Amino acid sequence: MLKALRTTTLSALLMAAVAAPAFAANPEVGGAPMYENKNIVENAVNSKDHTTLVAAVKAAGLVDTLSGKGPFTVFAPTNEAFDALPAGTVDTLLKPENKDQLVKVLTCHVVAADAMSTAIEKMIKDDGGEHDVKTVGGCVLKAKEDMGKLTLTDENGNVAHVTIADVKQSNGVIHVIDHVLLPKM
Repeated sequence: MLKALRTTTLSALLMAAVAAPAFAANPEVGGAPMYENKNIVENAVNSKDHTTLVAAVKAAGLVDTLSGKGPFTVFAPTNEAFDALPAGTVDTLLKPENKDQLVKVLTCHVVAADAMSTAIEKMIKDDGGEHDVKTVGGCVLKAKEDMGKLTLTDENGNVAHVTIADVKQSNGVIHVIDHVLLPKM
């Protein structure tokens, strides 16, 4: 009887393990799992911390681009990062007549490469403590390490910290940041 119970229990455990859904190896972002087999847009739309970014990507007409083959590295500002901009900035950028400016701001958060944090850290070290990161939008960000954290400084001197690194996507990687990076205007 005990042997039959063990066999039944073992069989049940094995069946449960086989039937269990596969969980993402990535960290959760905005309370949502991030799946390596989904693209940047497919994952970002599920993050409750990135609703402003997703709305901006849609308004800028960049959904197809960021759903494309890539590879892309996206430094993804949170809703709190957008909220920290001067009052009215986001509403102004989302207006159709400001689409070009919105595209410029957003593409200054995108690099045409799959750059995991270890690769960025190596470039920083190889360059003597600071590495120039050229973005799709033509901005040059300064990447540094500050007390073990990756930071990015935009062309205006604003500093963003990477709060969640290495969120793998099917077409690149996302690094969550705590400030919006702005081009020189």
